[in-house]
Amino acid sequence: MAAMKSEKERQEKRQAELQIWFQDILPALGESNAHAILKPLTGDASFRRYFISTPDEQPYVLVDAPPEKEDNRTFVQVARSFLAAGLNVPRIFDVDYEKGFLCLSYLGDTLLWEKLDALRQQDNLAEVSAVYHQAFESLLKIQGIREGSEILLPPFDGTLLLAEMNLFREWFCEGIMGLRLSSEDNELLERFFELLIESALSQPQVCVHRDYHSRNLMVQGDEGLGIIDFQDAVFGPYTYDLVSLIKDCYIIWPKAMIRQWATDYARMAKTAGIVDSIKSDEFIHDFDLMGLQRHLKAVGIFSRLYLRDGKNGYLGDIPRTLAYIKEVMGDYPVLEEVAMWFDKKIYPTLVTKLNAAINRRSAS
Repeated sequence: MAAMKSEKERQEKRQAELQIWFQDILPALGESNAHAILKPLTGDASFRRYFISTPDEQPYVLVDAPPEKEDNRTFVQVARSFLAAGLNVPRIFDVDYEKGFLCLSYLGDTLLWEKLDALRQQDNLAEVSAVYHQAFESLLKIQGIREGSEILLPPFDGTLLLAEMNLFREWFCEGIMGLRLSSEDNELLERFFELLIESALSQPQVCVHRDYHSRNLMVQGDEGLGIIDFQDAVFGPYTYDLVSLIKDCYIIWPKAMIRQWATDYARMAKTAGIVDSIKSDEFIHDFDLMGLQRHLKAVGIFSRLYLRDGKNGYLGDIPRTLAYIKEVMGDYPVLEEVAMWFDKKIYPTLVTKLNAAINRRSAS
């Protein structure tokens, strides 16, 4: 309880400092020195906090990104590079790296997820496809950014890929599920992880947003889709962002539609010169295995957000994300052994363990 009170006091202090900072930069923004009121916006799965303020009816997004927790210089670098590539990303009006404060343009409050969910309920799949093809166009612009020219980013290498999958082992298997993994369990998972790493590293390497999905894309009307939360960009496998988008942890579509969208993207990527040639069966294989890596990471992050940070809003996304994993494993005989492990260790008690985790948090 004391820790929660201390964190609340820290956040209130940071918000007050951010408001003073914004008040000070208003004249440079061409705004009158009107009193700037900050209203919280829905945050993300990081340590950043977002606020909106509308002095003189002009909306601005203010970001509290503690410099000891967030790499704000990389965020600014990526934002400017994406903007130069013709992408619709927030413009940076001002930044204080020492304090960890940023002032950005406002891309609205309508998530692509909201539009897609409404279209799903209307059974308007033709419009859904049109929206995804619009997102493909922006994705191809991201992938067209070349390493060492417009932007310098870290590689999405084997070390990072493995670190992401180990989140699944630590925070989900041991944390949420309460498994005591034996040496045989760990050896099986390590062989599985290595297979996924080899597949990822064998793919063409491009600029990767790394969280390109329906809750990081904003509906912008005639201006196309707005793109946010790109500060973790890397150079890595060209199917990673595609998997994030059409095998979204927050909304699910029929398998046949996902395959068709993936094939459409592959054709567009070849036309755009992202890759020289694409063989359909090899592409789907790479896409599916990349999805396994991505979804293992997501399940681990959702679990960590709950166990470490007390954010329970992502627990409900775990069964949907695991369903992607189960589906892909059923398509590849090479994954039969690890699929049997999931069938034995994970799926039978998943709902019980998730409910128990929620009850433990409620009782504490």
